[in-house]
Amino acid sequence: MTVTFCGHGKMYYDYTTENKLEKLVENLILDGADEFLLGGYGNFDKMSAKIVKKVQKRYPHIKSTLVIPYLDRKYDLELYDSTVYPPLENTPARLSIIKRNQWMVENAHIIISYVKYSYGGSWKTLSFAKQKNKKIIDLCNQKDAE
Repeated sequence: MTVTFCGHGKMYYDYTTENKLEKLVENLILDGADEFLLGGYGNFDKMSAKIVKKVQKRYPHIKSTLVIPYLDRKYDLELYDSTVYPPLENTPARLSIIKRNQWMVENAHIIISYVKYSYGGSWKTLSFAKQKNKKIIDLCNQKDAE
């Protein structure tokens, strides 16, 4: 089962959210998740990648994949097992992240969302996931990730 993440690039980082996300990721692994697609941009993406890497020490069979929107950039690959470049070669650069996010949604079974505001790229990605009838776990409104 493949999981991806959708959240604001600029978010207030707090340990409550981090702990909820870690518990949720671990529970999804116990339910069969074995691949995590990550965007690598912004605070929520970085927190998600760090948590997947941390949990991977207990569950070494899981895979962490950075989905890159541009081929001509350098990326810090320390938190990832591999990279993948979706078929974006004919996409204008200004749309690459949007199209990359859509590819991540289309290739995931579950989306973990941290979207508080109804504007911006994260909101557009979440709206796309809803259109695709994907299973979405809303971390903002989740009381406990049991």
